[in-house]
Amino acid sequence: MIGKKFTKLVGLRKDHFDLFIESGQIQVQPARLIPSLKTGDEMALASIFLSSLRLVKEYRDNIFKELRLNRGGRAYYFTEATFPDIDTSRVDGLIVIVVKGLIQEAAFFEMKNKNNRVDKSQVERYLTLANKLKVTNLVTVSNEFVRDSSISPVKVRVPKHVLLSHFSWTYLRTIGQLLLFKNDDNIKDYDQVQIMQEVLAYISNPTSGVSGYTQMKVGWKDLVESVRAQKPMKVSDPYIEDALLSWYEEEKDIALLLSRKLGVLVKSTPKGKDSIKLDMLKLVKENYIEGMLSVKDSVSDIKVILEFERRIVSMSVKTIPPMNKGTQARISWIAKQLQNCEKQNAEVFNKIGSNIWIEASIKFAKENIKVNLSELDTLTELTKGKEIQAFHVVLNEGYGANFGSTKKFVELIENQILAYYEGIVQHMTNWKRPAPKLDQYF
Repeated sequence: MIGKKFTKLVGLRKDHFDLFIESGQIQVQPARLIPSLKTGDEMALASIFLSSLRLVKEYRDNIFKELRLNRGGRAYYFTEATFPDIDTSRVDGLIVIVVKGLIQEAAFFEMKNKNNRVDKSQVERYLTLANKLKVTNLVTVSNEFVRDSSISPVKVRVPKHVLLSHFSWTYLRTIGQLLLFKNDDNIKDYDQVQIMQEVLAYISNPTSGVSGYTQMKVGWKDLVESVRAQKPMKVSDPYIEDALLSWYEEEKDIALLLSRKLGVLVKSTPKGKDSIKLDMLKLVKENYIEGMLSVKDSVSDIKVILEFERRIVSMSVKTIPPMNKGTQARISWIAKQLQNCEKQNAEVFNKIGSNIWIEASIKFAKENIKVNLSELDTLTELTKGKEIQAFHVVLNEGYGANFGSTKKFVELIENQILAYYEGIVQHMTNWKRPAPKLDQYF
């Protein structure tokens, strides 16, 4: 037994931590890969997730890196952590990281599944507890999406020495799936591969309570209806922010969807602290929202524009033609690129072909010259005497009334990005300037 009173986690000796467990001043359960809990229970998810971190090195390294946790110490994983002498709250998960016999870092985890949302008052309680115990991290996990793990679904004041992070279950699932692809970051140990596959099978099963982003927020529908009715809008209108945050979440979901299909992590638009204010101003003034998806080694970033007046979603990539040849040769080059797209996957290409537009970026011109793919041959006359610097291959899809549907919009845009990537993006290339050659008379 230990005679001293428990007051902190970080800075506590590990052997004293164990004695506090024996005395009941700390009450925890070891995280189990196969917990004796009902499928779909939040604590079952917490136990399985924490066990996957314990058992799969590459998965642990990815998550710890994002949480800025020490990857060199020895980590211990627990569920149902309570500290009766300090607070009555029960924390879903606890990780303590020990270096040279001392707990150097500790992280609390609060898990939600199904339609359960992160609770502000609960987060505030855990932040207060974390501050008292000198715990360095509080991590919330739910089906809610955020554009970055440093952003919380709830607005709370965070103590100076505590890092508040949030993961969606879809993100955690995606990171695990990426480790199973054949690449430089995949899991090396065969047994750990098997463990990761079992964990992902559980998380991917709907009975676990894990789901992707399936519905835009109510503010989305209000915004679409306001634009269609030409109602005056103000940045202060609550549905503006609601709709914009909804798009941020869907953009992240699309990026994760592509990540799982491609085996590389696709990044969505990077955001600064003023991004939402600037985007809200643009939305109110110009009735559109922009997004960006960055795929490693693709021809360019994929630009996404949501036009509320026309209820159109456009996706485009930029490609550079041979700059050592004339205008006609450059047009022939983009035509051959598109012919190759059709050759590679005629079924998908023909399904979207009528909605593909080619925009020629002209040197010194303020606007691009646009033609439908079916009229590509007219580009020769339209660009006569002009210098084409780049082409933008654009897919415009009109959603009509479904643009304002909170569920149908998600379904349509996810189908569009997959068709666009499969039919166009993955087959496009940029021209590369050839290496200089030695002068034969040198």
